[in-house]
Amino acid sequence: MEIKISKVLLAQIHKHGEKAYPDEGAGFLLGNYDQDRSVTAILPISNAREDGARRNRYLITPEDYLDAELEADRRGLCLIGVFHSHPDSPERPSVYDRDWAQPFFSYIITSVYAARALESRSWRLRDDRSQFVEEDIETGERHG
Repeated sequence: MEIKISKVLLAQIHKHGEKAYPDEGAGFLLGNYDQDRSVTAILPISNAREDGARRNRYLITPEDYLDAELEADRRGLCLIGVFHSHPDSPERPSVYDRDWAQPFFSYIITSVYAARALESRSWRLRDDRSQFVEEDIETGERHG
């Protein structure tokens, strides 16, 4: 499994996480999917969680979802996932993330330490909701 995203869009996700720090930042991944998923746009949103909980939780409202679906339709794209940041924490999903995740979506999580985005990883929840499985992030940049 892999998700394709440009270095430019990944940098925008990082910038959103840095701007939201020390709170979690979040948004939607728009694009297309066949065998692989391709992110062609992101929609950053405001964290709707109450003030005291934004440091380690994000909330996407039903209105946020509706707006994202409508924007994806307007652009001829699909809503394929969510991105969010983990302030001063690793880019791995928490139990809370698993409890609220949807099996179809990709979840790009970015670790942000001292207001600086360090690394992103992508995850997809198994259909039985038992655990996340990591997806490779393909930026078009070759390693090695």
